[in-house]
Amino acid sequence: MSIIQIVILVFSLFAITRTIFQFKRGALTIAWLLLWMLFWLAVGFVAVLPQTADALARVVGVGRGADVVIYFSMITVFYLVFRMYVKIEQVESEITRLVRKLSLDDLPKEK
Repeated sequence: MSIIQIVILVFSLFAITRTIFQFKRGALTIAWLLLWMLFWLAVGFVAVLPQTADALARVVGVGRGADVVIYFSMITVFYLVFRMYVKIEQVESEITRLVRKLSLDDLPKEK
């Protein structure tokens, strides 16, 4: 096993423990826990058995296993960035609504 495989495996195990910790804190739902656990287990699995990425590459029509991993990683990152953008927009909208409400509540009342 090469050094990079060991580093990736150790990191994926670390990420799994952090994911479980976040779930126990209530920061993750069970669906997100399962999704992230599956993701980090797949990362560790591909790190230990890189030929699985080559087999996946052949199935999807990509030349090398490393390329398919990079493509799927980019798709995942773009999707997560999109989700974060939508969530930030929702939070900003909610903050704006609350600030407006608080400002109107602070106006002196006319009798």
